[in-house]
Amino acid sequence: MLLALPISSRLLRQTHLTLLSSGRGEYNEHKQPGELRRSQKWIGGNSLADAAFIPPHDKLVAERMGDLENFLHNDDIHVPALIRIGMAHYQFRTIHPFLDGNGCIGRLLITLYLVSEGILNQPLLYLSAYFEKNKNLYYDNLTLVRQKSDLVQWLKYFLVGIEQTAAQAVQTLSTFLTLKLTMERVIHDTFSTRAPAALRLLQALFAKPVTTVEQAALTCELSYRAANQLVARLREQGYLKEITGLSRNRIFVFEPHLKAFDYG
Repeated sequence: MLLALPISSRLLRQTHLTLLSSGRGEYNEHKQPGELRRSQKWIGGNSLADAAFIPPHDKLVAERMGDLENFLHNDDIHVPALIRIGMAHYQFRTIHPFLDGNGCIGRLLITLYLVSEGILNQPLLYLSAYFEKNKNLYYDNLTLVRQKSDLVQWLKYFLVGIEQTAAQAVQTLSTFLTLKLTMERVIHDTFSTRAPAALRLLQALFAKPVTTVEQAALTCELSYRAANQLVARLREQGYLKEITGLSRNRIFVFEPHLKAFDYG
C-alpha cells in the first residue's frame, strides 16, 4: 500500500508511477512516470514567451518538493490540518513537479494527507468533482495567490470544496448503505437456497463492482454451471449488467453500485 510510506516526495513519485502505469491512457516513458520532471514546463500559451504560468525551473523541482515535504511535517507551524493541506495543494500545483498527471496527483495528495493525519479513516474525500465543476474558478483562485498573494481567497475556495464534498460523501454513503440493506433483504427473501451464495457474491461486488462467471464461481465456491445460474438470477433482479455483448468471456458490472456513485 502506498500509505506504508509517509507523505513525501517519494510517496508522490510512487503514486505517479502507479497512475501512469495503470490507467491514465497509454504508458509513455517520455512522460517520465515516477520521476520529477527534467525539463522546463509552462502552462497556457505556445511558448515561454506567452505562457500564462511558468513553474520553477526543473533544476529547482527537487528542492521545492523537499520544502513541501518539510512544510507538511513541520510541527512548529501550528495551523489546522485543512489549512495546511490547502496551502500544500497550492504549493504542489505551483511546483508542477511532473511532466504529466500533476492535477490528479495534487488531488490525491489532499486525500492521502487527511488519511495520514487520521482525519479520514478511509480515502472517501476526493475533490476532483468540485475542482472540475468550474475549472476556470479553480485556476483563477490559484492565480490570485501567484499574482496578488491572495492566499485567503484560495483557502476560502478550498474549504468550501471540503465542506461540499464531505456533505456529498455522507449523502452517497447513506444511499449506499440503504441500497446494501435493501438488496440483502430481497436476496434473503426471494433467492431460496441460492441466498447464501448470492449474499457472498454481493459482498464481493460491493468491494469490486465487476465480475465474471469464473470469478463468481471462485468467490462462492460453486461449479461454473451453478455460478452461471446465480449470475443469471442476479441479472434478472437488475443487480448485474453484462457489458461485452459476447457469448463467451462475459463481464458483468454491479449496476446499482455504479449508479449510487454516479459512474454511469
